Amino acid sequence: EAAAARTAEAFGGIDVLVCSAGITGPTVPVADFPVKEFRDVFAINVFGLFHCNKAVVPAMLKGGYGRIVNIASIAGKEGNPNASAYSASKAAVIGFTKSLGKELATSGVLVNAVTPAAVRTPIFDQMPQSHIDFMLSKIPMGRFGTVDEIAALVTWAASEDCGFTTGSVFDASGGRATY
Repeated sequence: EAAAARTAEAFGGIDVLVCSAGITGPTVPVADFPVKEFRDVFAINVFGLFHCNKAVVPAMLKGGYGRIVNIASIAGKEGNPNASAYSASKAAVIGFTKSLGKELATSGVLVNAVTPAAVRTPIFDQMPQSHIDFMLSKIPMGRFGTVDEIAALVTWAASEDCGFTTGSVFDASGGRATY
């Protein structure tokens, strides 16, 4: 809240939030998943995103304009075995985004989500190679996405060109998405 207030004061408002932080948590079966680590994944992936969204909404409403882009994951739509906390947290991001998008639909503040399939970033350092290989095997294009490809979609969703879309989920999955 303090960072949002300082930003709004320094720049006369807040136009865009891209909420992208996340952790994977352990890659283990549910029966072996430590409860504390499950909570840690939700603390960052869901509650962190909630706090950031909540903090910028007042400034965006005051200005009558805003674009919020929440980064979810294809795992939130389809689930990944041995990644229950990550998959469930990203499903929560999708539900939250749809809810907030509808809540703010007439305000000029639009809220959407992007659901990438795997993109080779430092988050891969949190996963065993076997899980990385599994994720690649699920992508019909046979390759990981690139940061630039995801950034292009996020840039559009954060722009004025995205004027009639809110509460939506945009897949960037190399064909993996099934709905």
